[in-house]
Amino acid sequence: MWAEPFVHPALFYRGDGEYVSATSAFVLEGLAAGEPVAVSVPPRNLALIEAALGDQAKDVLLLDMTKAGRNPGRIIPGVLRAFADRHPDQHVRIIGEPIWPGRTATEYPACAQHEALINLSFTGRRVTILCPYDLDGLTDEVIREAARTHPVLRDATGEWASADYAPELVVDGHNRPLDEPEKFVSLSFDHTNLSAVRALAAREAIAVGFQGDRLDDIRLAVAELGANSLDHGGGSGVLRVWIADDRLVCEVSDSGHITDPLVGRRPVDPRDAGSRGLLIVNLLSDLVRLHTREGATTVRAYFDLP
Repeated sequence: MWAEPFVHPALFYRGDGEYVSATSAFVLEGLAAGEPVAVSVPPRNLALIEAALGDQAKDVLLLDMTKAGRNPGRIIPGVLRAFADRHPDQHVRIIGEPIWPGRTATEYPACAQHEALINLSFTGRRVTILCPYDLDGLTDEVIREAARTHPVLRDATGEWASADYAPELVVDGHNRPLDEPEKFVSLSFDHTNLSAVRALAAREAIAVGFQGDRLDDIRLAVAELGANSLDHGGGSGVLRVWIADDRLVCEVSDSGHITDPLVGRRPVDPRDAGSRGLLIVNLLSDLVRLHTREGATTVRAYFDLP
């Protein structure tokens, strides 16, 4: 029915029965065809699928999306591409549920942009990614945007092409100025004091209990953002750090403009030269939000408090 080898359906479901019926059928069809199959959904739904598959669950890569996809910006490189790229010569099936009722208003714009960018990332690939949406637990606006980010829609009655498919509108629509924090510490930087950027972020992180590997993650993420400002953002920037909603927020602003919507979402071969700063930030952070326009870019990296 669909000419494009990449297929990206949204599954609209109500209740456990519809969810298990549709997702388990999708997985079993893939296994019967000899296709590699991965499932990355929240833990309760993961348990439902695993129970429905029985012994065949051992043949499926099962991932907790609340961990693997805690930051929506990590899902394409760290979950979807990580699995699909291991099977370049086969058709691959994946269930990915990045939007669930527990997602916050701060997280949702990044989730919606992620769903839109899947289409750009996988065009031409022999991959099917099924994305479940809980009609009883999600808002009407989330469901409307799912129809914009998925070219194919499904429910218990069947499958049809989305008349509202327009993923670029979702990417652009959530590229908005970010809310201003009430209280923060800040530092302007250039090539003469980049080390001070990492030191300031570390000081604020230590003050709220970060230590060990997670503290190192914060240092590295902020250092990468600062280096991006020097290389691509006009040679200088501003770091701001604050606490909001049980997260440490590290924000770097500069005068650059990010024009590639997939920057930071492509896996990079370690042998390849070139920048991978935003990819590192996405892989290390619990959430990344970004606003970019001509002459101004702001990137916020969020880290859940210990």
